[in-house]
Amino acid sequence: MELSRNARKVLRARYLLKDEHGEPVETPEEMMRRVSRHIAQAEAAYSGDAGTWEGRFYELLSGLKFLPNSPALMNAGKAMGQLAACFVLPVEDSMASIFGTLKNAAGILQSGGGTGFSFSHLRPRSDLVRSTMGVASGPVSFMKIYNTATDVIKQGGARRGANMGILRVDHPDILDFIKAKRAAGELANFNISVAVTDSFMEALAKGGSYSLVNPRTNEPVKRVSAAAVFDEIVSCAWETGDPGLIFIDVINRYNPTPRLGRIESTNPCGEQPLLPNEACVLGSINLSKYVSGSPTRIDYGALSAGVQTAVRFLDDAIEVNSYPMAEIEAMHKGNRKIGLGVMGWADLLVLLGIQYDSREAFALAEEVMRFISEESHKASAVLAEERGAFPNFKGSIWDKPGARPLRNATLTTIAPTGTISIIADCSSGIEPIFKIAFKRLVLDSELFDVNKYFVSIAKERGFYSDRLMQEVIRRGSLRGMKEVPRDVKKLFRTAHEIAPEDHIEMQAAFQKYTDNAVSKTINLPRNAKRQDVAKAYLLAYHKGCKGITVFRYGTKRKGTLVRLTEDTNLADLVD
Repeated sequence: MELSRNARKVLRARYLLKDEHGEPVETPEEMMRRVSRHIAQAEAAYSGDAGTWEGRFYELLSGLKFLPNSPALMNAGKAMGQLAACFVLPVEDSMASIFGTLKNAAGILQSGGGTGFSFSHLRPRSDLVRSTMGVASGPVSFMKIYNTATDVIKQGGARRGANMGILRVDHPDILDFIKAKRAAGELANFNISVAVTDSFMEALAKGGSYSLVNPRTNEPVKRVSAAAVFDEIVSCAWETGDPGLIFIDVINRYNPTPRLGRIESTNPCGEQPLLPNEACVLGSINLSKYVSGSPTRIDYGALSAGVQTAVRFLDDAIEVNSYPMAEIEAMHKGNRKIGLGVMGWADLLVLLGIQYDSREAFALAEEVMRFISEESHKASAVLAEERGAFPNFKGSIWDKPGARPLRNATLTTIAPTGTISIIADCSSGIEPIFKIAFKRLVLDSELFDVNKYFVSIAKERGFYSDRLMQEVIRRGSLRGMKEVPRDVKKLFRTAHEIAPEDHIEMQAAFQKYTDNAVSKTINLPRNAKRQDVAKAYLLAYHKGCKGITVFRYGTKRKGTLVRLTEDTNLADLVD
């Protein structure tokens, strides 16, 4: 396997099997073989040809053309055997449910999964508790308990625990929730998002008010200004990056199994809406591996084959997964949701010579994701012919006259691909280049990185020098560097050089052909105003996105990607 220095560091730190002294007892190649063999066991129940599919899975993984979510790489073939990254657990309005869910979340977090919760069913702060004749402490107080428990759980877990906390915009405690992360260090193990309804957005557009509803009684308790609540959301997001927005009615318009209930929450990064007690296994195609020829082009034939094998891999993963709860196993095997996405998108654009924030890039995003969506649905239909449709197919949105049954209720998701993109040595998800040279904090280690494509182009075109690279390291971007040709500067525009509306345009382009949702950070410069955040939120809603997260450079939230200093050793970065 061709692995970068950073990939080997990450694999050694968390992915490779270790002995009792913490020393790796397998190579990266053996890890990929372990994962491929374990997933291919599912084939024995159908085709009986597990060996052939083990080989195909191994070729895809070891070639870094596709990687599944981290729990699959970590746990496949181990006693724990929990392979899914995304879970949503129900939180009902009772102590038994609140703490029962916390217990269940502990096992999921320990296995490397991420958990999402809607706290919208909990009675508001100061509401009556009839059983004790006391008063309720409200959703935010219980989120703090979950956060503290996560601190303890993640110490012995497969990776750092992550949670999503969601509250409906019409909950009486919505303002407490919006401001919950304003104080430094509060709810550090949570991303939080407001579940925004269409009726709220309509009230906001008209300058009107809307009702806050007590979930215990389902009765309105007061009317508030939609603009006042929205302004508080915007102000807190401008300061801290939280809360994000989840457009909950938009999500439910695309709920594939509406007869099973409404979707109320997502996984921690927001890209995977799920029903209560539902899970999903994710995986990502590395688009940078599907470019070939001179002039360069996308190899759609190879991409088709990669998508079909990846869909089969993810469906097999459901079959051999060891679930933490029987309820989750029943839900996941009932809907068989998978989430195939992409990484290496910024790399692909560089290889094709296309500027990230251009109409050409947005059009290509639609073209590529439409192709992946169509190919993945074809693959699911083939699996349904071989193995049967997902059990809850009847009454689903796919159950239409003349339509082919599907094996999976959802096929596509765009995940952030944090550490798996480091293993694959490609850009993360559909994000632009963060900086040309930077260090990131991953698994408590500093990883140094420089864009290999920039180095290659600089050498090919004759403007590479150690002095140039030291300046790039100091700046982090190419802005203002006279030594770099203009067309190269355009090609390597970094996240903070791209306008927020273009970030959103890219997210919307991918969302158009994605079954689930799209994880994308809308980067804002340090000098962005509150109204810039407001404009981004409104544009995302009108563009059909299912949610939005903004991050203004320099806010309180601790980042994992930082600029390098000029004294960084070039030998650590450039081979």
